[in-house]
Amino acid sequence: MWAWLQARFGKKPLGQQGERAAARHLRRRGYRILGMNVRSRLGEIDILAVHRASRTVCVVEVKTTVSDDPPPEVHVNAAKQRKLTLLADQLVKRYRLQDRVIRFDVVGVVWPTGEKQPRRITHHEGAFEAQW
Repeated sequence: MWAWLQARFGKKPLGQQGERAAARHLRRRGYRILGMNVRSRLGEIDILAVHRASRTVCVVEVKTTVSDDPPPEVHVNAAKQRKLTLLADQLVKRYRLQDRVIRFDVVGVVWPTGEKQPRRITHHEGAFEAQW
């Protein structure tokens, strides 16, 4: 399977390419990337960033697809939102971020097969509230 993915999307699988494109997009819009693929025993946060102006800590979920039908953002379902909420709660406790605003963002990346750049990157700030 790995060889097939490399042949189709180059050396990096589509998801990794989308995450890197999303990070570049965020940097250009005033975010500082604190970490990518932040892992814990509960799962992974694709991008952890801080908006420089507001100092808001952003937990960013990146969804990348080859087509826009349906948009990649719709794949962040209730179960994924609960998991991201638990991961964020764990980060807040571990790094003592209780005094910071935490926001959940979703970035949708549409990157058709064979194209050098994504066709569309959409950043949804505050895409959902914490799900308990």
